[in-house]
Formats: sequence, structure tokens, C-alpha cells
Amino acid sequence: MQDVAAPYDYARREVREPSALGTDLYGPTYAALDLGTNNCRLLVARATHEGFRVIDAFSRIIRLGEGITSSGRLGEPAIARAIEVLRICRDKMRNRGVTRARLIATEACRQAQNGEAFLDRVREEVGLSLEIVDRETEAMLAAIGCTPLVDPDAGGAILFDIGGGSSEIASLGRPRATRRGPPEPAMQGWTSLPVGVVTLAERHGGISVTREIFEAMVDEAAHHIAPFASEQRKHRINGHLLGTSGTVTTIAGVHLGLKRYDRRRVDGCWMMDDEVTEVMERLLAMSYDERVCNACIGAERADLVLAGCAILEAIRRAFPSARLRVADRGLREGMLVQMMRADGVWREAGTS
Repeated sequence: MQDVAAPYDYARREVREPSALGTDLYGPTYAALDLGTNNCRLLVARATHEGFRVIDAFSRIIRLGEGITSSGRLGEPAIARAIEVLRICRDKMRNRGVTRARLIATEACRQAQNGEAFLDRVREEVGLSLEIVDRETEAMLAAIGCTPLVDPDAGGAILFDIGGGSSEIASLGRPRATRRGPPEPAMQGWTSLPVGVVTLAERHGGISVTREIFEAMVDEAAHHIAPFASEQRKHRINGHLLGTSGTVTTIAGVHLGLKRYDRRRVDGCWMMDDEVTEVMERLLAMSYDERVCNACIGAERADLVLAGCAILEAIRRAFPSARLRVADRGLREGMLVQMMRADGVWREAGTS
């Protein structure tokens, strides 16, 4: 599930053969990098008339925020892992001829006492300049990236992004159609929870998770969700859940019985409420070793997946819905859309 993803079309949600790439691409080559608490992810893309096509992708779990809950600082082993992976991303961008990029850091760098010092070191050693974005920006970028998956026949969606150090939730209305390019989000409200899979697992434990531990994690997440859920109930949202993160893509992969993670089957797939429950019950019943051996979880997520499930369960209880749509997309796609829109690439395509 890690390292390299196949090229894919953002608008059509389908993987293209390498021979088919480039036939209708135009404009600059863009890159979007998201350095999170748990993962470092990169996309390189070029515009198409409907959206963009990813021509290179990279993702690796680095656990940058490991131990930050207790120390308040980024540890040296985590920094070394991040710098190694950022060098790989830098080389990929150079090899692809990237001319326009946005590189962001999220909760781990927001929270760490040495977050800015770490980014200074990245500039000196790797030659990349990352910006620390606030939680509102993170929520908006996820909304931009995931809006094409909002069911246009529904009243909207509750979008959630379960991260390593924080989790964002946004209330979305019906997407606003555009003449060219992807639809625009109609964000009606948002919140950020100061909990993610890494922080919850470090506080409660992620290797041996009993029902009692799981419910304690659910209660902690629910406490942070409650004020936002109370406010959003006034709007009587008649929509569906829309989830982006390793937690929901893992749950979808387990539900589909994938022998190997396949983005084509996961991104955009629907799960009914009872199907989500069934998968989470299966995960709770698994031992740590069984989670490690599952092809859609593996050793890198085995101690984090139940913390993610607990946050998801708190969201489901706050926003009951018959359907969940799974998104293998989010911040990076949002950054790409935002840059391309700012550059007028689809406006130019419409007048050419």
C-alpha cells in the first residue's frame, strides 16, 4: 500500500496505461507534497480539460510525530526518516520537470517546539521549502480534493480526514459545477479535532486493543466532535459520509478482500453502514499479528488502524448515515486543483 501509486485520472477515477498518458495533457507540471504526522505523500500532475492526470505519485509512512505527545518535540530518528524521504520526493520532482509546486507540513510541525527548526534543516539539507498550514487550510484543501466524490443527488456530505496528529471534519453542501475543471466545494462549516491515529494510539495503546480501550478512544474523539455535531444538526444535512485517510481506505480494502491494495477499486467505492460495522468488528477481533499479516494493513499500520477506527466510530455516532463513500484522495489533490485554478489552466482550455 506504500511507496508508489500508479498514474491516475482525477476526473475519471481510473488508472491509465503509461502509453495513454500525455495524449491530452497541457500546461506546466505541478507537484503537491503533504508532510503529515504519519505519512509523507507526493503527487506530480498535469492538467487535462476535465481535471488533471497524475503522472507520478509517492507515499511512505515515516511517523514524523512519533513520541511528540510526551516530548513535545520531533525526535531525531523521525527527522532522519523524513529527510531521507523528502530527498526522494525532491528527486522525483526534478526528474519530472516540475515547474510549480506547493509543499505543506501539518499537525506534527504545527505542534512541535522544534517544528520551524526542522523545516530550516530541510531547506538546508534537501533544498525544499515547506510551509506549515493551519487546520482551516487543511480542511479546505481536503474539501477541494474530495468534492468530485460528493453524490450530486444527495443534499451534501460530512467529509472527514483522519490524520496522524489531528482529524478534520467539514460539512459540505452540493458541489458547485464549473464550466471547465472539477466542481468547487460548498463548505458550510468545519472543525479540527486535536486527535489522530498516532496521538490516540500513543495514549491508549495500539498493539493490544480491548473493547474497553477501543471505547475509551471513541469517547475521547466524541468529546471533541460533540460541539460541531450539535451545531451541524441545526442544518439538517441530508447527505452521506465521505472519508479520506489511511483508516477508511484500509477498511475498504479489507471489506473488498483485496490481496493487494488497489486504488482503482477503493477510490470512490461505497460502503453501507452495516458493512463498515462488520469490518471494524473483524479488526477488533484480530490479534496484532493478524493485523500485520493482512495485506491492506501491514506492519506499518497494525498498531494505528484501531485508533483510526475509533475516530471513525465517533464520527458515525455523531453523524448517522446509511452510506459512506471512500476517497483515496485529499490534501494533495486539493493543492493541485487550487494551483491550477489560480493559474487559469481550465479557463484557458475553455477558450482555446
